[in-house]
Amino acid sequence: SPPILTSQTLPSSLYYEDVGIYQCLASNSFGTIVSREASLHIAYLENFKTQRRSPVRVREGQGVVLLCGPPPHSGELTFTWIFNNYPSFVIQDTRRFVSQKTGNLYIAKVEPSDVGNYTCVVTNTVTKSSVQGPPTPLVLRVDGVMGEYEPKIEVQFPEVVPVAKSSTVKLECFALGNPVPTISWRRADGASFGRKVDINKASGVLEIPYFQQEDAGMYECVAENSRGRNSVKGKLSFYAPPHLIEKPQDVQMTIDDTLGWECKASAKPKPSYRWLKNGEQDRVQANNGVLTISSLNLADIGMYQCVAENKHGRIFTNAELRVVAIAPDFSQNLLKAQTLARLGGDILIECKPRMSPRGVISWRKGKEALRESHRVTVLESGSLRIGNVSKMDAGLYTCVARNQFGVASSAGSLLVKEPTSITSPAGHLDVTVGESIVLPCQVSHDPTLDLKFTWFFNEQLIHFGSHGSYFEKVGGRSAGDIMIRNIQLRHAGKYTCAVQTKVDSVSIATDVVVRGPPGPPVDCQVTEMTETTAAVSWGPGLDHHSPILSFTIQARTPFSLGWQAVTTVPELLGGKQLSATVIDLSPWVEYEFRVLATNSIGTGEPSKPSKKARTKEMLPRLTPARVNGGGGGRSELVITWEPVPEEMQSGPGFGYVVAFRPLGAPGWMQAAVTSPDASRYVFKNESIPPFSPYQVKVGVYNNKGEGPFSPVTTIYSAEEEPSRAPGRLKARSVSASEVEVTWKPLAWSNNRRRILGYEVKPTHKEKQDTARVIRTVGNKTSVLIRDLDGSSTYYISLRAYNSAGVGPQSSIVNVTTKKPPPSQAISKIMWNTSNSKVILRWDQVHALENESEVTGYKVMYSQDKHSRPSVVETNTTSLELSLPVNEDYVIQIKPFSEGGEGSSSRQITIPKTAGGKRSHWGWVHRKKGERMEINGKEWE
Repeated sequence: SPPILTSQTLPSSLYYEDVGIYQCLASNSFGTIVSREASLHIAYLENFKTQRRSPVRVREGQGVVLLCGPPPHSGELTFTWIFNNYPSFVIQDTRRFVSQKTGNLYIAKVEPSDVGNYTCVVTNTVTKSSVQGPPTPLVLRVDGVMGEYEPKIEVQFPEVVPVAKSSTVKLECFALGNPVPTISWRRADGASFGRKVDINKASGVLEIPYFQQEDAGMYECVAENSRGRNSVKGKLSFYAPPHLIEKPQDVQMTIDDTLGWECKASAKPKPSYRWLKNGEQDRVQANNGVLTISSLNLADIGMYQCVAENKHGRIFTNAELRVVAIAPDFSQNLLKAQTLARLGGDILIECKPRMSPRGVISWRKGKEALRESHRVTVLESGSLRIGNVSKMDAGLYTCVARNQFGVASSAGSLLVKEPTSITSPAGHLDVTVGESIVLPCQVSHDPTLDLKFTWFFNEQLIHFGSHGSYFEKVGGRSAGDIMIRNIQLRHAGKYTCAVQTKVDSVSIATDVVVRGPPGPPVDCQVTEMTETTAAVSWGPGLDHHSPILSFTIQARTPFSLGWQAVTTVPELLGGKQLSATVIDLSPWVEYEFRVLATNSIGTGEPSKPSKKARTKEMLPRLTPARVNGGGGGRSELVITWEPVPEEMQSGPGFGYVVAFRPLGAPGWMQAAVTSPDASRYVFKNESIPPFSPYQVKVGVYNNKGEGPFSPVTTIYSAEEEPSRAPGRLKARSVSASEVEVTWKPLAWSNNRRRILGYEVKPTHKEKQDTARVIRTVGNKTSVLIRDLDGSSTYYISLRAYNSAGVGPQSSIVNVTTKKPPPSQAISKIMWNTSNSKVILRWDQVHALENESEVTGYKVMYSQDKHSRPSVVETNTTSLELSLPVNEDYVIQIKPFSEGGEGSSSRQITIPKTAGGKRSHWGWVHRKKGERMEINGKEWE
């Protein structure tokens, strides 16, 4: 923004002399540029000159405008009004409005409370100074009250309001009227106001911040009351100062070259362009922002500026032009020391010396001037082109450059090489998925040149090693063969071998067709469903270069284990068949179908599943399995069955019909069971005799009606509990942990009850809460109770039981278990061998006070630790065994008593010896620190 000086008082003539437009010029040895222009203004605010104003007389109900008439000033002003005395200011509302454009006070409808003196206060926003005008008295006339009248808009905005991009625009609108008019705003094009638009000050001001192109258009202010309506319109037009979108860059050019600079700016309205050279415009000619200077010379050197401008602003951009003049110089761009050319090909030897102005370029071969021909041409750029190169073209070539400042030259050799050619023929390969193939790329080439082989698949470079293990190079130095292992469908396409040397490149392509199982069929859908069938259609997928021979349909339900093959009509689906009817489906089941295609190579991936479809409902067909029953409580008939699976219920509302009758009765009693998951029905009636035969059958039904019944089965009603207790109960201790119990059985059955077995209850004398029950099955008369405590007394009771429960308890007998077996294990074992005999000796085990006395020993031996051992009992502490000498043996010994078997010794191994004879040494298992005698010697 332009600089502004502030003055709190009347400006002096010195200030007037300083007002104006300023510009900065910067110069050095390369030229001059000018800055943008800056305007200097001086802000001031003079005092009001008139000290007295006449009263304004108005009727009650009439509108009035009180003029402010601000004094001479420079800089933006704001206005407020004092009512009577400071600091009582006029509050703006729907009836009173202060215009910040004119400073006037508008009262839409005067009321008696408005009578008084009004003073306009003007403030300069730059100098922050304020001045007060003379008071204006407002007096009510006494000749009557003003009647109602339609709105009269007194505060208006121009018909066209230009608005700069991104600025804030404020429109004022206020009307006089009786009743007080309401002010509203709208856009003439019907568009709604965005959230950034602010309508404030009792709707007298419309404020649009950050104005953009879409905000431009026709705006309308509407004033309304009960007497009428009035409006005013104005167009907000969008403008933008220039903004550079393309600007010239510094350049260095040679004499006689042509300069082309373009300058572009966006603006509204469109900008005009002018160019300055070193701050002046006189000698610079341009066309719509494009500056062109042909045949440059040293006088054109300088600083150039493009100025883009419209009526809302201008913008400058700078660029430097340098023009150079030098003698020919090859130091930065020598001819290549060696240029390789292919025999029969074309070659270009570039000659690009640095020189200004551009001079004359000539060529020599060896020491002779080069003669041009239809094959040998010096191009306009100075480079040498040779077509259809022959062996004779090899040699030393020199480029000579001349201008008015000097002459220079540069030389390089041309070497002619044999061309490269691929000897493998272009081909077409037809393979099957899983095979391995070799793609050949054999070449002949100049032996002095190195070869580079590159392979492409469908024009994409093959990166060997990044495609898994499929692609592998198998060629040698003059061959670029590759192998594709375990080829897949995705490997079908065009393979290109490119061979490159320093002088030429050649390529060969091979088309590979991969045959494989068909792709998945498409668009599998169900077109019609009945109770047990579904019409399925599909489209063929890709055949992968082998005709489709057949299709297979699979189905899946919520009850199946994955996808299952289905029966179709026709039974065999040929390669041209694209629809079929699936049969033997279950009614009222939701199905999904998919199709697989098969060709001579195999079966492909399945299609996407069809949408789920449900077969129609029908009468149930499957009856419950395993209908049985019996047992239960007194006066009950218990009927059981295996529920029908949901997929076989054939429709909603599934349930069971239970029918039963006494054996030989003519009619059936029936009951409905509504739960499809039910597996049991109990009929309870006091009239049911115990353990009586009944015929039962279970049928099925659903919303469609009743289905069949199961076959008739005979069951028995609930029986009575046993009425008697078993007799002659006896118990004897077998060992420290076992007791044998015997009894006299009850009669096996009668017409009211059966005996299914017996319950034996052993109760420890001191642990009665932990008693357990041992149940027998059948007509047994004894039981062995195990895992008891030694030297303990147990109370034994007995009951008979059947399906109705248990009978009365027998008399109780007690029994005391034997003392526990010895807890001490054998700690010392000695052995000796003689031919095929093994002689064992061990220390006697002594029982503790609370243990039963040892009555003998068990010797267990086996050929390894895992085989079943042989057992020999003895009541002495030695034993002689006849064992084969060619085997190792594992031996353990443990004592036994009437309380049972004691602890076993640790295992000892008696090894075989070389020659089949055993060692005469004995192995000793003993306690640590114990001394003992072995083979007549004492050892520790």
